[in-house]
Amino acid sequence: MENSRNPFGAFVKAVSFAADKHRNQRRKDAEASPYINHPIALANVLANEGGVDDVAVLCAAVLHDTIEDTEKTPEELQAIFGPKVASVVMEVTDDKSLEKSVRKQRQVEHAPHMSREAKLVKLADKISNLRDILASPPADWSAERKQAYFEWAARLVAGLRGVHPGLESVFDGLYARRTEFA
Repeated sequence: MENSRNPFGAFVKAVSFAADKHRNQRRKDAEASPYINHPIALANVLANEGGVDDVAVLCAAVLHDTIEDTEKTPEELQAIFGPKVASVVMEVTDDKSLEKSVRKQRQVEHAPHMSREAKLVKLADKISNLRDILASPPADWSAERKQAYFEWAARLVAGLRGVHPGLESVFDGLYARRTEFA
């Protein structure tokens, strides 16, 4: 990372960058909350629940959707945040040219082969998404769709197991709440 002497500066730069790139985007929840809340939630899960203090992981967490959902390129991320952060972001980035079902299956297949850093970001992403679905799901999601998302997330997280038992336990607690949709 470009400023290893001030990791806080690098992290704040990543948050600022993500906030700017996601500034006009909204989540799919019933309140259409600001999109930036999601990447910040990932960093919060990692730092404050998981005790993760690797600045590259925290930066990648807040930047994890910038390639997928904005006009930014991997080369731009690498130039601004360095090869490590860009590499982690790319590991968790879907190829949006593929059909959704194919992308989801590829995520499950790819999960066991990801770097430790990417596994942490992906695990925090699934924790955040399950929390969002439980607290404020998209208005048009049926109980069956919510249940299907939880089941898919569990298959994906199975490939991440061993990276952080504490965060895996958080995921498991959220997954157990899937019966609330029945």
